[in-house]
Amino acid sequence: MGTSTTFQGKLLSLQSNLLNFAYMLTSNYDDAYDLLQDTTLKALDNEDKYVDNVNFKGWVFTIMRNIFINNYRKVVRSSTVVDKTEDLYHLNLPQDSGFQTPEGSFAAMEITKAINSFSDEYRVPFSMHVAGYKYNEIAEKMNLPLGTVKSRIFFARQKLQQQFHDYR
Repeated sequence: MGTSTTFQGKLLSLQSNLLNFAYMLTSNYDDAYDLLQDTTLKALDNEDKYVDNVNFKGWVFTIMRNIFINNYRKVVRSSTVVDKTEDLYHLNLPQDSGFQTPEGSFAAMEITKAINSFSDEYRVPFSMHVAGYKYNEIAEKMNLPLGTVKSRIFFARQKLQQQFHDYR
């Protein structure tokens, strides 16, 4: 297998994680798909700039984040985004997570609503962690100490557990 094939395979294996992260950034399913497509194309166009010893996942997620930031600067986003049940950010849960049932979809909708209600200082690091970023990557991206990132993710988890203790 050639390096280009390996690169494309790695990129394909990240598509669902990238889509989840794109949805977290955009809060809109159509925009998330557009961002995923832009990111995939940019990664493919810049394959020659990827260095093998660099974290591939972090590299691609950085491309996505940068595209989002550049687009955000160009276009003024609408102030209100209404989530729809079929457009949930599913927190990277496996397929057998219960989303096939109305109860599972309702629970996921409630969890998403709870996460979106967090202030940015908790929502962003928690969502990045769920999207697959490591603590040190989140700390670097947010320009925060590692301990601060870990505690914010911990407190976000605690808050979710408190809000959803009846679901156990």
